[in-house]
Amino acid sequence: MSQSVRTRPEGSGQALSEAYDTALLDLDGVVYAGGHAIVHAVESLATAREGGMRLAYVTNNALRTPDAVAEHLTELGIPSGPDDVITSAQAVARLIGEQVPAGARVLVIGGEGLRVALRERGLEPVESADDDPAAVVQGYGGPDLPWGRFAEASYAVARGVPWFASNTDLTIPSGRGIAPGNGAAVQVVRIATGAEPQVAGKPLPPMHRETILRTGAERPLVVGDRLDTDIEGAFNGGVASLLVLTGVTDGPLLLAAPPQHRPTYVDADLRGLLTGQPEVVEAGSGFRCGGWTASAGAERLELDGEGAVLDGLRALCAAAWTSAGEGSCGLDGGKALARLGL
Repeated sequence: MSQSVRTRPEGSGQALSEAYDTALLDLDGVVYAGGHAIVHAVESLATAREGGMRLAYVTNNALRTPDAVAEHLTELGIPSGPDDVITSAQAVARLIGEQVPAGARVLVIGGEGLRVALRERGLEPVESADDDPAAVVQGYGGPDLPWGRFAEASYAVARGVPWFASNTDLTIPSGRGIAPGNGAAVQVVRIATGAEPQVAGKPLPPMHRETILRTGAERPLVVGDRLDTDIEGAFNGGVASLLVLTGVTDGPLLLAAPPQHRPTYVDADLRGLLTGQPEVVEAGSGFRCGGWTASAGAERLELDGEGAVLDGLRALCAAAWTSAGEGSCGLDGGKALARLGL
């Protein structure tokens, strides 16, 4: 896939589930939120799978094991096995295993997902900086992770032990709202030590490599709700992406996206896997999608027409991204988005 600057969402004459062999699906904000399935997710994924598309669930959350994630998905009505789940814990364990001797001790700051992934690589999880670890690994440990675990990591890192992080997402969605993620916890150790970890999770290459190794995907489609992890990860891996608007990304964020955060396709939810995608075409000094035409004025984005909300958003993306070039659109799109109800 070309790394040229994207100036508009792409169209597809085929359903995306037919055009791509494997969907690499983020979980939080895409498949479920707060432990409950997102509307249309269960039936959309079932239809895509029945049509021959492989479904792989790719998460930066290193807390739960693949078995636990698969069990949760199955309970939601999405039959899954542990081989269908790829976590940042697995990606960081591979990264560590390539740099330390077999059987080495690794100080774990996080949950069971990290411990299981390390053992899978033949590494020994330990709990103290005084256990002579060859590496320190930090992953999301849940809201009840004791503060003392950050001190334990800091002691080891300050002694020169190599430091790894499953991911650096600053936030994580929960049933009650947005909570601090592993990136916030990593920042605590960074402040205490002045060191920088090696990071494995989305949007960085180790996570993409882990996903491709485990799925064997030849024509993958990354499906996510976050521009700075899912979509940037697809950009870094040179593969196509579908942004769904069921999570953290809203209209203003999408219009202001720099090139590495611009998705190939945009849709409301996972039903977008089952359809083609409308084409965005040049129309005079602007862009047309469906019944909408969008253009960039002197100070703001303009939108005219009527029809499906998503078509209007796609046209606006084209106007915003073209005007921004390789930067972020600074034009006011508030009035146009308000007209779409976004």
